[in-house]
Amino acid sequence: MELTRPDRPGVLVCDYGGVLTNPLAETYAVFARSTGIGLEPIAAAFAGATARYGISPMAALEVADITEAEFTDRMLAGLPPQAAEVLAGRPFGELWFRGRRTNEEVLALVREVRASGHRVALLTNNVREWGPRWRATVPVDELFDVVVDSSEEGVRKPDPEIYRRLLARLRTPAENCLLLDDTEENTVAAERLGLRAVLFKDPAQAIADVRDALGLTATGGTR
Repeated sequence: MELTRPDRPGVLVCDYGGVLTNPLAETYAVFARSTGIGLEPIAAAFAGATARYGISPMAALEVADITEAEFTDRMLAGLPPQAAEVLAGRPFGELWFRGRRTNEEVLALVREVRASGHRVALLTNNVREWGPRWRATVPVDELFDVVVDSSEEGVRKPDPEIYRRLLARLRTPAENCLLLDDTEENTVAAERLGLRAVLFKDPAQAIADVRDALGLTATGGTR
């Protein structure tokens, strides 16, 4: 039975990348090292592709407007010629997930929240072709009552529509949800729609803030 105390959210909504995983900056750093391309050329390639197409290549990929192969082509157009030897003909996600690791502390928090009687949902900007890869890093079916994935929805955070779809599938009012996300524009958009939000900065801060917002004690009970 869903918790419905008016002063406490009954549903925890988690982001994936940067919350249930290590920070995005670490993933970029590992990708840069493993490919030998470097962070500055990668950033320049992103900026160039965004200018050419009017949308970030990652944003287009996360709503399935382009395929992973098309994403790689857009990036290669702005990268040094030697990058083609590393990226061309192989899935970008294969290299990207070398720098992804599960955030076990936050995963433990999710289990704690579920055990306390709260529902848990996942709201993620993600990539269709990466489904098997990211789902292998967290026990999705075990932990989440609802999963809303931008690549399946054709819309991504912080667009209000993806939050509305989340609420519709949860069948709960916005004020009954607490979003944990590492991107400020996503938490701001959620709060504008009436959700409560915690901006993830580091595991200790996020765990403490979520426990406080949900009324959980450090031992997993409620107060």
